[in-house]
Amino acid sequence: MNWKNLPKKKRLYVIVTALIIGILAWAFITASVITHDFNRKQVAARGDQQEAVVSGIILTETKDEQKYWEIYGENGKWDSVQGVAQLDKVIGNFYKDNEVSMSFESSKGTYDSKKGDIILYEDTFIVLKDGISLKADHLHWEDSKLPIVATGNVEIQKGNQLISTAEKIIISPDYESFRIEGNTVSKVYEEKK
Repeated sequence: MNWKNLPKKKRLYVIVTALIIGILAWAFITASVITHDFNRKQVAARGDQQEAVVSGIILTETKDEQKYWEIYGENGKWDSVQGVAQLDKVIGNFYKDNEVSMSFESSKGTYDSKKGDIILYEDTFIVLKDGISLKADHLHWEDSKLPIVATGNVEIQKGNQLISTAEKIIISPDYESFRIEGNTVSKVYEEKK
């Protein structure tokens, strides 16, 4: 078939069809170039971020055969990008010389693996090895060499001998002593003989 022998109407149809095919091909190629990088970024973002929802999670830190702490959360979430575990119904222990020095329970807690700190909040109850118990809204443990800080509605009790309330308590890293601060009220009782 010769182009010159085609009627004008058919030549117009061929030109219009070729033009439409060309425009569609151009649009398809342009769209794939534009969205190629976008799609790759979306897939990479989904692959990098991983969040696991778990039931019965146990976290612990041990170094040179020395255990520093362990935490059990009845439920929790682990975010791999942030490196943070969010735990519900938390119980656990802090250790010194591989012996329990402080035990705790709390409604909620977080562990930040990048910072290495533990935060307990909401209905936090703590018992030290010498029998002192305390309640607080918030507890922050950063490192085995730094003091533990508990804040918010702090109530301290040692048997029937001591009852104190304060805004803040700072527990020494060796769990041997503590300091209370802010609107402190203490009552010391002697045993009757």
